[in-house]
Amino acid sequence: MVGVAYWKRERLRAAPTHGLIGIFCFLYISPFCALGSALFTVRIVHDVILAAVFAPLLIGAFRLEEKSLPGSLTLWTVVHAITFWVWHTPFLYELAMRNEAVFWLMQISIVATAAAWWVKVIRSPAPAAATGLLATMVAMGTLGALLTFAHRAYYAPHWLTTRLWGLSPMEDQQIAGIIMWAPASLVYLIAALTILYRSLGSRAPV
Repeated sequence: MVGVAYWKRERLRAAPTHGLIGIFCFLYISPFCALGSALFTVRIVHDVILAAVFAPLLIGAFRLEEKSLPGSLTLWTVVHAITFWVWHTPFLYELAMRNEAVFWLMQISIVATAAAWWVKVIRSPAPAAATGLLATMVAMGTLGALLTFAHRAYYAPHWLTTRLWGLSPMEDQQIAGIIMWAPASLVYLIAALTILYRSLGSRAPV
């Protein structure tokens, strides 16, 4: 990604590019990356940052909002939600944690579908954009609730690693669920309310 950024540097926006590189280093080079191998909570935070922060920065840096993508906002809302859910099913998640190629497929597909979805949100009228954001909030919140209230720990890659951090696998999974249910969902709610507020402000009589 850094190489692509350098190659395209003449067309990049500076601020989001710097943010993009910073987030990339934090997620994949800093100790935070290794911690994600131990705690499911950290891995969930990692993936939420990919979808909610990294993807919008990617759009801003590479001016992707200027591109016209096929498909509707509704379609990309569904595709992105399904992609996020599927990669966090126990089987595929475990496969991604054990196989580097599958792991990078997971990361790229989350970012790609999130970026396409954000482009559609940006290019849509305010009511449609807010609806897409709220639908994604519900999808995130529902997955978070399922993880929080599950009757057992589902993610085998973390069964033997959480004790070092004073957590049982079940507690680790519940904290991850709460993060998805509340803070992660709040990102999309705030974005939806901001879009609606700005839309109402732009219609106010002078």
